[in-house]
Amino acid sequence: MVKVRQDAWSHEDDLLLAETVLRHIREGSTQLNAFDEVGDKLNRTSAACGFRWNAEVRTKYDSAIDLAKRQRKEKKRAMSSTFKQTRVPTLSLPPVFEENKSEVEEENTFVMVEPPTINLDMVIQYLRELKKDYHASNQSKSTLETIKKENSMLQSKVSELEKQLSNTEEQLVSIQEDYQTFIQIMDRARKMTVLNDKGSNTSPAFRMDKNGNLEQLIQGSN
Repeated sequence: MVKVRQDAWSHEDDLLLAETVLRHIREGSTQLNAFDEVGDKLNRTSAACGFRWNAEVRTKYDSAIDLAKRQRKEKKRAMSSTFKQTRVPTLSLPPVFEENKSEVEEENTFVMVEPPTINLDMVIQYLRELKKDYHASNQSKSTLETIKKENSMLQSKVSELEKQLSNTEEQLVSIQEDYQTFIQIMDRARKMTVLNDKGSNTSPAFRMDKNGNLEQLIQGSN
């Protein structure tokens, strides 16, 4: 899984990085191993840890680094002394040979040389990660802008539908009023027809005045 972190380094992250690097120096390990260990703990790449160490953290721990290196040398001396004391000599050598042997041992003593703390590959990898983070940030901004536009369009559509609903409700009220008026007119006409049937066999004539009311016409009049 590719490690990708977009957040900044916190004080706790820097402290963990410094403690881990100093411990590896004291134990005779390399700083690259320290960067790998911190990267696993913080879910960052070793290149990012190395870049952070050399760019920001290292200058704050110069004295601690010197102390860790001295402790590493003292530890090597102690281990070498212990090894010499426990070794059982098999034969006695002439003094001249002993001196030559000591010189050879000093020349063959393993000296741990720290590799470069930063190289071109680490810088390139770090810049690539920054590029990925930059593209991911731009994509998030573009998605946010699209969502905002869609939200604005939906709000406009809701406002338009609310206006249409209001107009429809007004039309429905008007239709209901017209219907009630029509029912009243028909009811009046029915009642007048019943009354005229009782008084005469002739069919009454009606007309509607300007106010919408029905009135019976007197027979024989124009």
